[in-house]
Amino acid sequence: MTDIRPHVVIVGAGFGGLAATRALARAAVDVTLIDQRNHHLFQPLLYQVATAALSPADIAGPIRAIVSDQSNVRVLLDEVTGVDKAARQVELGSGRAVAYDWLIIATGARHSYFGHDEWAMHAPGLKTIDDATAVRRKVLLALERAETETDPDRRRALLTFVVIGGGPTGVEMAGAIAELAHQSVSRDFRSITPHCSRVILVDAGPRLLTAFPDALSAAARDAIEQLGVEVRLNAPVTNIAHDHVEIAGVAVPTHTAIWAAGVRASPAAEWLGIGADAAGRTIIGSDLGVEGCENIFVIGDTAACKGPDGRALPGIAPVAKQQGQHVARIIKAALTGQAPKPFRYRHFGNLATIGRSNAVIDFGRVHVTGFSAWVLWSVAHVFFLVGFRNRFAVGMSLFWNYLTFARHARIITGEIPAEIPGEISITPSLQPAE
Repeated sequence: MTDIRPHVVIVGAGFGGLAATRALARAAVDVTLIDQRNHHLFQPLLYQVATAALSPADIAGPIRAIVSDQSNVRVLLDEVTGVDKAARQVELGSGRAVAYDWLIIATGARHSYFGHDEWAMHAPGLKTIDDATAVRRKVLLALERAETETDPDRRRALLTFVVIGGGPTGVEMAGAIAELAHQSVSRDFRSITPHCSRVILVDAGPRLLTAFPDALSAAARDAIEQLGVEVRLNAPVTNIAHDHVEIAGVAVPTHTAIWAAGVRASPAAEWLGIGADAAGRTIIGSDLGVEGCENIFVIGDTAACKGPDGRALPGIAPVAKQQGQHVARIIKAALTGQAPKPFRYRHFGNLATIGRSNAVIDFGRVHVTGFSAWVLWSVAHVFFLVGFRNRFAVGMSLFWNYLTFARHARIITGEIPAEIPGEISITPSLQPAE
């Protein structure tokens, strides 16, 4: 790289950061892409890894390989710790600093336990491959322990899975666990039958999938209940421990709780010393820039951006990708002295899958449910994966899982403890779903 060309620093190689990087491929700029991990991850399919339907390599690709055809890009594996606006530098965990002419922050979001961070050790969320493999380990170990457990209360707790959060991730996760526990493992285990396992989906709100219309929300609930999932609404979680979850004050014994209830943006607003909303997202303008921070843009889950209707845009991949492409257009326009247009998000629909052959899709005035929606969901997710190998592997796995219920990635890694710690000391709750 030379010192003559303007330097664009992009923090985060998620959907937004990668979209901006690719859109600057032919621009007269040098790009430095910084991420604390060496891979780009397709997060919408993480729940498939967590339930042993896919392996991690199916939904991830090395960042360097993805941008290897862009001669104007270099990749840094490092962690950003701050931004020096006066010096126009990004500060890194390694002690280095990287100067920028334009800075794009696309660092995504992390789990939010609403002030109860101690719950994280008992109820992992799904944001990284490490999260997904940790959940997979918990689920598969619980099934293995239940196979030989003779105490009926302890066995019921091992075969009870609680998913907290009724958004798309929670619905998809609960449906996938139900299929795994009720169908996929029944032929491989001798003591576990399809009727042994219990999957509970909990949400503090009045309905599932609140971003979807009421009719699709109701259809999703009907579909997931048909898979054998107990749905508990208006039921806030009040405590999570290693051996139980308290739902609306009632203790449910379980060794497997999964968090899908809330997220908090990365600390970009703290780096920049500016305001953030209640979820920690950086307040940005219509051009995706930050007031008082020249040539700094914040996009994706890290940004609080409003749509044409005045409502905050959702934290989904299409938003991040369109924002990344828009910031790249702003930079290219600045190089030629043109005036950029304000950002306008084009919404193509909301999708959520329920199990292996059912989904709901909101196209605005058009709603699609059932098998046809699942086919559209599958095609969309396979299409947006990075790389032909990933598309082929995931497409074949989804097709094979549909035909056979098989889960080929049921691998437990790491040292297996002699037993699951803690004893069940709470009377199991057998209350029906509300």
